[in-house]
Amino acid sequence: MSARAVVPASSPHLALLVGSTRSGGAGRTVARWFLARAEEHGFRDVDVIDLAAIELPVVTGAVTGEGPPPVVADLARRIDAAEAFVVVTPEYNHSFPAPLKNAIDWFRHEWYAKPVSFVSYGGISGGLRAVEQLRLVFGELHAVPIRDSVSFHRTREQFDEGGAPKDPVGCGTAAKIMLDQLSWWARSLTEARAKRPYTA
Repeated sequence: MSARAVVPASSPHLALLVGSTRSGGAGRTVARWFLARAEEHGFRDVDVIDLAAIELPVVTGAVTGEGPPPVVADLARRIDAAEAFVVVTPEYNHSFPAPLKNAIDWFRHEWYAKPVSFVSYGGISGGLRAVEQLRLVFGELHAVPIRDSVSFHRTREQFDEGGAPKDPVGCGTAAKIMLDQLSWWARSLTEARAKRPYTA
């Protein structure tokens, strides 16, 4: 999975946030599949933020002294540059992973007035309970959670050994619906922020 793809100026800058740091999990497989769908849809400027590859410190309170650690400052620039987000998340104990919450909580204004959509995976629930909680978190951060999402129930049964979904039509249709909405919101909110900077 490439970290960045080069692209036409008209394409919204998308950040694909892979929320699980668990070794051997299904997150990378799901993220690779979705990245291909996003690029096919027209999102050519994609920054893949894989939390498993970032040694992000735990949020312990207000940053003092010389400012945030370099790894946090670098991630802040990447999130601030994004015009839309897709969060790929599993469900752990009816919620989302702690490293994902930590990554979200390091930042605030970087999320403001930007659309966020979700690709979830898990057991029988398909990660949907994690998504419902993430909607509350991002709403508090003045982001705009998108109505439709993509979910994989019993994830390991949904992909073959090569990482391709066994039902490409079903999940592909869900991804297109979500990406249509995300594209509209990304373009609309980017234009709105340019005309009237968002304050909270």
